Amino acid sequence: MGGLLELNGRMSEAGNSGPDSLATGKAAAYRVLARKYRPSNFSELVGQEPMVRTLTNAFATGRIAQAWMLTGVRGVGKTTTARILARALNYKTATVDQPSVDLAVLGEHCQAIMEGRHVDVIEMDAASHTGIDDIRDIIERVRYAPVSARYKVYIIDEVHMLSTQAFNGLLKTLEEPPPHVKFIFATTEIRKVPITVLSRCQRFDLRRIDAGALVAHLSSIAGKEGISVDDDALAMIARAAEGSARDSLSILDQAIAHGAGSVSAEAVRAMLGLADRARIVDLFEYVMKGDVAAALGEFRAQYDTGADPAAVLIDLAEFNHLVTRLRFVPTAMDDASLSQDERQRGADFARALSVRVLSRTWQMLLKGIPEVQSSNRPVSAAEMVLIRLAHAADLPTLDEALRSLESGASKTGAAPRPNGAPVNPGNGGAGGNGASAVAQARMPGGSGGAQTMRLVEATPAPAAFLAPPQSAPETQALPLKSLADIVALADAQRDIAFKVLVKRCIRLVHMEPGRIDVSLTDDAPKMLLNELTTKLRAWTGRSWLVSLSKEDGGQTLAEMESTKRENAFLDARNDPTVAAILARFPGAKIIDVRIPDTPDADATEAEMPVEPPADDDEP
Repeated sequence: MGGLLELNGRMSEAGNSGPDSLATGKAAAYRVLARKYRPSNFSELVGQEPMVRTLTNAFATGRIAQAWMLTGVRGVGKTTTARILARALNYKTATVDQPSVDLAVLGEHCQAIMEGRHVDVIEMDAASHTGIDDIRDIIERVRYAPVSARYKVYIIDEVHMLSTQAFNGLLKTLEEPPPHVKFIFATTEIRKVPITVLSRCQRFDLRRIDAGALVAHLSSIAGKEGISVDDDALAMIARAAEGSARDSLSILDQAIAHGAGSVSAEAVRAMLGLADRARIVDLFEYVMKGDVAAALGEFRAQYDTGADPAAVLIDLAEFNHLVTRLRFVPTAMDDASLSQDERQRGADFARALSVRVLSRTWQMLLKGIPEVQSSNRPVSAAEMVLIRLAHAADLPTLDEALRSLESGASKTGAAPRPNGAPVNPGNGGAGGNGASAVAQARMPGGSGGAQTMRLVEATPAPAAFLAPPQSAPETQALPLKSLADIVALADAQRDIAFKVLVKRCIRLVHMEPGRIDVSLTDDAPKMLLNELTTKLRAWTGRSWLVSLSKEDGGQTLAEMESTKRENAFLDARNDPTVAAILARFPGAKIIDVRIPDTPDADATEAEMPVEPPADDDEP
C-alpha cells in the first residue's frame, strides 16, 4: 500500500509544478487556480479598497467591532475576507502581539486559520446548519475562552439560510458577546437577513471586481503559471466572469486545460460558446443598415462556428448599450475589456446613430432575447428577431412620424404633395410603406471603401391618406367662473385624468378672468399647478396666472360631492316613510338616492343619482 501511495505521489508530481511542489520532492494533489492563488492578506484582495481602508483605520484606532456582515455576489471574496479578518484579529509574531492588518509576516496562528483548521476559528455553513439547535451550540460555547488565540471567531457563511428561530436565538449573544468572541457573517442575499441582525453588525458590501482589474489579475497569474494567454482571451474571460474573481480563475483554469497549456481567443470563444466580438460589430452594422440578407448570413456563419443564438443577441445588446453609452461618456472606450475594434467602430456608430434608434433597438432586443431562450427552435427565433430589427431600422420613430404628418412635407427637400394627388408606390421606401426615407451617412469599414449606414429620417405619409386639418374646438368662448367650469372644460377635452385631479386635489380661494388662487391637498402632484396653467392656456387661448395661496380655500369638488351624498342618505333615513319601509322589511337598506333638480322648460323630471357612501354599514 505504501508503494502505491508513493507511485501516485510521483505521478502527481510529474503533472504539477510551481508552488504546489514540496521541498521534500513529494507532490501535493493539484489545486485549482481559485484555491492556489487565494488571497492571504488584505494587500492581495482585488478591487475591495474601500473595505480595506475602513478596516485599516479601525484597527489602527482600536475601534474593532464585535460583528461584521460581508455581502456581495458569488466569488468576490467574502469567505476569504472573513479568514483574513480572523487572521488579523489573532495576529501574533515574535515582535507583534496585537490585532493588525499588516500581515506581511506569517504569524503564529495564520497558517492554520487560512487553511480552516484552527481550533479557535469556527467556520459554519448556515445552509446545512439552519436550526435553533445549531445556534444553541454556539451560544453555549461562547462562554469559554479561546484555547490558544486572542479571540474566538465564528465565521457563518450563507447566514441568510438560518431559520427565523435561529436568528432570534442569536440576537442577544450578538448584541452583547463576551469580549473574547467575534462574529463574521457572509451572505449573497443581504435582503433575507433580518434588520435586527444587520443593526448589530458592521456591514461591508464587497463590490464586483472591475473588468480591467480582473484582466490584470488574470495576466499576473498566467505569468506565474508560465502560460501564454492572448489579451483578447483575457478580456473574454473577464467579461464572462461578471465581476467574480473565482469565476474568472475557474474559466482560466478550464481554458488552460482546453488549450493544452496556452490560451487563445479562439479557444476561449469556442469553449464558452461566445460570438466573435468583431463579427458582432459587423452584425450590428448590417442590422442598422437594414440589410436583412447580410445580417442573416452573418448570424448563420456565427452559429455554424459554435456561437449560441441567445449569446449572439446578448452580445448584440451589449454592443448596442456600449454605443449608446459612448454618446454620453466617451471615456467608456478606455475599458480594458474592450477590443480595439469595439472602441473604434463603437465610437463611429455613436456619432452616426440617434439615441431614439439605439433605444428602440435595445427595447426590441430585451424582448427578443427571452423569446430565443425559451424557444424550442432558438435559431429560427433569433433570425426573426434580427429581421424585426433590420426592418425597424428603416422606420421613423413615433415623434418623427408625427412631425412629418404635421409638416406635410418631406425633410429630404421634396415639394409637398397636394391633397388628393396620386401616390407613386415606387417612392414608398423599404417595404413600400411610404412612411420613411433613408439618409445615407458615410461610415468607415468594408473592403469596397466607405459603406453606408441607415439613419432614421422620416418623410410624410402620402397626402392621399392625410386627414384634412381640423380646427380646434371653440373652448375659449366658455366662461370660467368656478372649479366646476374647469372640470367641465376638461371633460369636453376628454382629459379624464386631469379632470379627476382637479376635483380631488384643488381648493379654490379666488378666481377672476385670467387669474386663479388655489390651495392644494396633501396628496396633490407637485406639477399640478404648472399643468393647470398649461392646459388652461391651450384650451382657452389666453394666459392664466395660477398661484398657490396660503389660505385654506374651500372644499374640493370631490369633498362637496361626498358631503352631498352623505346628506342625501341621512335625509332619506330620517324620512318617516323610508324608515317605516326599512322597519317592515328586515335586511333592506338604501342603495340609491335620486334628487330632483330644478325643473326647466325642457325637463320636469330630471333626476341625479346619488351613490351610497363607501362606509355605509347601516341597513
